[in-house]
This record gives sequence, structure tokens and C-alpha cells, in this order.
Amino acid sequence: MTLSPLLFSKLLIALCLLSFSANTKDFVGSQQCQSCHQQEFSAWQGSHHDMAMKHATEQSVLANFNNVTVKEGTKLNKFFKKGQEFWVNIAGPKGKFNDYQIKYTFGFEPLQQYMVEFDDGRVQLIPFAWDSRTKAQGGQRWFNLYPEFTENHQEFFWTNTGQNWNYMCADCHSTNVEKNFDEKTNSYQTTFSEINVGCEACHGPASEHINWTKAAKKYDNKGFSRNLKKQVTQWLQKPGINTLKPKAIHNSQQTLVCAQCHSRRTQISNNSHIDKNDFGERYLLSLITDDNYYADGQVYNENFVYGSFLQSKMAKNGVVCSNCHDPHSAKLTMPQETVCLQCHQADTYAQPSHHQHKADSAGAQCVNCHMPETTYMKIDSRRDHGWHKPNPSLANQFATPDTCLSCHQEKDSDWSNQYVSKWFNKQHAPKSEPFTPIFALADTGYQGIAQHLSKIAQSHEYADIIRASALTRMTNYPDTNTLIAIARSAKHSDSNIRRGAIEGAASIQPAEKWRILSPLLTDDILAVRSEAAMALVPLWEMLSTEQKNQLQPALDDYLAIQSFNADRGYAHTNKAIVLGYQNRITEALSAYQKSMQIEPYFAAAYVNMAELYKRQGQEKKAIETLQLGITASPSDSSIPHSLGLAYIRDKDIKQAQYFLGSAAALAQNNARYYYVYALALASNQTKAAETNMQKAYQLSGDPQHLYALCEMQVKRAAFEAEQCLNRLAKFAPANVVNALRQQLPKN
Repeated sequence: MTLSPLLFSKLLIALCLLSFSANTKDFVGSQQCQSCHQQEFSAWQGSHHDMAMKHATEQSVLANFNNVTVKEGTKLNKFFKKGQEFWVNIAGPKGKFNDYQIKYTFGFEPLQQYMVEFDDGRVQLIPFAWDSRTKAQGGQRWFNLYPEFTENHQEFFWTNTGQNWNYMCADCHSTNVEKNFDEKTNSYQTTFSEINVGCEACHGPASEHINWTKAAKKYDNKGFSRNLKKQVTQWLQKPGINTLKPKAIHNSQQTLVCAQCHSRRTQISNNSHIDKNDFGERYLLSLITDDNYYADGQVYNENFVYGSFLQSKMAKNGVVCSNCHDPHSAKLTMPQETVCLQCHQADTYAQPSHHQHKADSAGAQCVNCHMPETTYMKIDSRRDHGWHKPNPSLANQFATPDTCLSCHQEKDSDWSNQYVSKWFNKQHAPKSEPFTPIFALADTGYQGIAQHLSKIAQSHEYADIIRASALTRMTNYPDTNTLIAIARSAKHSDSNIRRGAIEGAASIQPAEKWRILSPLLTDDILAVRSEAAMALVPLWEMLSTEQKNQLQPALDDYLAIQSFNADRGYAHTNKAIVLGYQNRITEALSAYQKSMQIEPYFAAAYVNMAELYKRQGQEKKAIETLQLGITASPSDSSIPHSLGLAYIRDKDIKQAQYFLGSAAALAQNNARYYYVYALALASNQTKAAETNMQKAYQLSGDPQHLYALCEMQVKRAAFEAEQCLNRLAKFAPANVVNALRQQLPKN
């Protein structure tokens, strides 16, 4: 009998799966736990963990697939069945409508998503989700989660990497996942021991525990290596303090276990961060940057809790997830209004004198003021776990969320600030200098704050993640203060602070950078030593042979991380950048090509490849590369911006102005793009140049942009120039302003 190639391929995959199953005997499956742990198993059944992912069946699918159509613009999307199978007819690549079988469900409340499996092993989330709330709540309907992503060149178009389960979702929604991406064939053979989040996702492999139950001699850890106990076993009431304090804080790995999924991070290995007792052995945690957080640390992009929690006093005082949540059902352990009162005494905090609202009202609930909700995925409200103090004054000044306005939507922060100022006196003010103004100014490029960032980075008054995030902002503010802070922080015991020091060191002099960061090349934590290697590799050509040998092992770790994530364009681009610094040009160009093959729409590949060509003096090649990039990723602003700069170097001012203008229009809120565009216009379109420089200053508040605007108006002898100079005088030294003023024509 001769097997067809397709049948042979399927048989080979099946054999691989059997082999995988045999090699993962340490994972026994949640069903093995039921007989001895009936209460925990019962609580887990039907929970968000249990329902994290399922095969699509009549039991798991909540949505209406009974020939339902959903209209998007002029096009109809259809949801239907073929026997026991669930199918959709929606637009795929190139806009063509096709039938796709739904193989898996994802979650269950307040919405459920659905996934399609392709022949190359990719599992992709379709853009339509089912609102599983009741009709009274507005649910029981199909809706489009991503109506803005309709083009195949967009990362989050449903068949692209932004909606890929193998990379984006599997590690958290299933147990014992092996991604198994084959770079040569650009395909997956992803495996897991359980399709959902089972017992062993948190407790670890249970085979030794099973052996322990049968062993004549019992050993202490019951067959598990993880410590998931609470950190505090006894809380004490101390005189004059209205919040219970821990008698002692014990070591526990519980938060690390929960954080592996409840965090915004990038996976960098399959190493066990639990065994290593450090998150950075497996993941790169997103710090408190303006990409995902407001300047005061409140969340606006999904951070999945951990980044907020690490900012809190709860984390500092030994609170762990199970102090509030049942780890098996994921529900609160007690009614919401009493959870906080476990430690915060009711006779102080559950009183109008504290919350300033009527008893039993929404404003009397701790969570509504200290854990405001943000709605993601259109209907999924999630609470901020930073437990910030509401501060309308900061909200007014720095555009951070004013929690009071969550309920009082018809009011503004002036109104809420008046009430809060009246209610609370100076005794309630924070003891340490708030970091909010410093982060807000740093994020706009405001100069003169280096010493303030340095103070935050070195102060024990702030959470480690805040200190780390202050360090990352030092990149644009190199001076003696930040240099000292970075050097000290590179030796800190917290790996996130060491990572922050690495990022903050980007702009310091090469010799100092090597002196401070090279000891981190042998750091015990993968995230730290690999990031240190990437920070130092730009110095490659000026390093001695001994220094290169010192750098190479950590650089190998960094490259191994890129190989681990070879299913993403950024990994190949990162590899190409390293090769470029090592002057391995042919290999670097090949890696860029691979990046474009994996993700044709990944803009950074084109931008960095063009930069490599520029360094080689091949400006025409750089322009050709960027032109290809615009075709592949027409909605990304970084490519036309780079192309505009390339045309400036090529002395084609007309083309430069066109593409720099395109970049500014695409980015809309990128002050730097408007600034560069304005400079390009200054030679022959002075009024347009001023308009765009004004836009840059409005967006950034950066005095440098205001100076450039004033300079343009002075050169034109515009009537607005004097007014501009008066504004500039608030920020710039008098001699700088006077030098510009002297260029104005005398009346």
C-alpha cells in the first residue's frame, strides 16, 4: 500500500505527538487530581482557567451558529454548522471570503472567541466574538472585535501574527505548551498536555506527587517543587495604625506562578522562572512606560495585573493573589465589599469620614475609588491592581485618569479636585515626592529632570518597578546624576532594576557603558545578561579581543532568544542588527530578508535594513528597501519617515518633503515627525513649516520645538514672533531669548 504525501505527513505528525506524549510523562492531567481533591476540582470546573480554551463542541460553543449573518459595511459574514462542526464565512487574506472551520473556543465570559486551524499548524483567532452576557446586559450577539484591522498588511488582521495563538496566546491558555515552530518550513507543530489551564499549569508536573501518595516513606514537599503558600501567615494590629501589618513575610512562589499569565510580557525561553525564582528567566516584563501606562502608573493598555500589582503597597507587604482570590475558581474569597476589610479596619475605612460617600453607595466601595475599571475588547471590564490614591490634581495637570469622573461623568477634574482638597488635609499627602510629574515630563522630552529621575531610581520609598521605570527614562538625560544612579542600579538585587539600568545606559559614553554593564554579561538571570549583551554589541568594533570573548556568551544567549521567537519578524531583525554590528553584512542582509518573509508587514525590518545599507554607503539600496517597505506596510509611519530622511541625504528635497509629510500624517500624534517635517519645509515653504512646528510643540510641550518655532518666526519677521519669544522666556535662559529677539527688525 502506498501512502499519499498528505496522509504520510499527517501520520508523521501523529507519531511526533505520540513521541511528545511519551516524553512528557511528568504531566499526568487534571483528571488524575479529582479523586483526592474533589473540592478544588469542583471549584476549578467551569472557571476561567477551565474554560480558557476548549475544542469546539456543542458543550463548549456558546455562540449562535444557526445560519446567522452579521453585516459589516456592505459585506455579510455568516456563522453556520455542518453537522456537528462550526463554520464561518468571512474575509481572509486579500479580502476574499472563504469558509473556515472553527476548531477551538477561547474563554467564555463576558465574551467568547473562536479559532481556526490552518494546514501549517497556525491557529488564528477570527475577528468576531460572541457577547455571552444576557440580552438584558446587551449580550447574546456577534460583534467585531477589530473592525479597524481589515487589510492583510496589518499585524492584527486576523490571519496575521497579531492574532496568532501559537505565539500570542498558547503559553497562557493551555498547559505545558511547546510552540515547536519550524523556521525552514515556516510552520508549527505546537503541543500541550492539556488544552486548557489545568492543575499542573500552576502546581507543576504531578507525577512525583502521584508517587508520593503511593510511597511508603512520605517526603516533605509532597512531590511538588513549587511553594504556593501565602507569604503572610499572621497579620498584626499595631498601636496607632489602622491597617494590619504582617508579623513576617515568608518566601513564596505564588505570585510568580500567577504572573506567568497575568502580566504583559514577552516570552524569551522555556526555562522555569519558578525554579529560578525570577520572572526574567522566562519572560521580559513590560515596565511602567508610556506605551501601556499613564504617568502616575495607572493602566490604559492591558497589562494583565502584574505590572500594576508590583507598584502597590499590597505587594510590598506580602499580599498575594490568594489573599483575595480563590486560586481554583478564580472568584473572590468573600463578598467584594469585605475583601479589603481583611486588613483595613472597618471602623476607619468603611466610614463616610474616609470615603466621603453615603453608606452602601457605589462611592463607598473601596474598589470603585482604588481599583477603577478599564474596558478592553469592547465589553470586558478589568480593575487596576495598583490600588492608587485618587488624585484629581495630578489628573488635571498631567492628563492621568481622574477616578472620581468614573461615576461623575458630567463633571471635570476642577470639580473633583475642590472636593478632594476639602476632604483631605496635608496629613494624607504622600510622604515621598510623587513620580507622576517627573515621568510625565520625561515622556515629553522635557530637559532638566535628570536629578529627579536619579532620585526616584535610588529611593526605597518607591516600588522596584517604579525605580526600574525611572531608569529606562534616563536614556534621554545623560548626566552625572543619572550616571551614578545607573551604576548603582546595575548592582541591585532586583532584576527589573538591573534591566532598567541597562536601558538607561543607552546614551552614556562607550567606556563608561562597558565599565557599568559588562559585569551583567554573567548575570544569573537570562533577561539581564541577554539585554546587557544587546546594549554592548554596538561597541563591537572598538572592543578588544578579550572584551569580545567576554561579550560573546551572553550575546549567544540573546541570539538564542531570537531563535526561540523565530516565528516573529522582530527576532530576525534583532539578529540582523547584531550581525550588522559585527560587520557580517551578508548574514545580516539574509536575516533581514528572513524577517520580511516571516512578517512582510514588519516595518522595522525595512527601516533597519535601509540603515545598514546607509552605513555601507549604498544610499540607493536604502531607498529601494524603504520603497518596498511602503508597499508591504503602507500604514506604518516609520518607513516614509526614514525614506524622507534618505531623500534629504540624496538631496531630493521635494521627495523628502512628500514622505516626511506622509509620515507625520500617518502618525498623527508623533511630535518628532512634525518637527522633522517642519525643518524640511523651512527652506521653501516657511508658513507651512511654522504650522507643522506649532503642531510639534502642541503635541510635545518640548521647549526645543518652541525655540525652533520662534526662530522660524523671527527669520520671517512675523508679527507672532514677539509673542512666541515671550512664551519661550518661561523655559529658556534669558541670553538665548535675547539673542533671537535681537534678530527682529527694529521699529
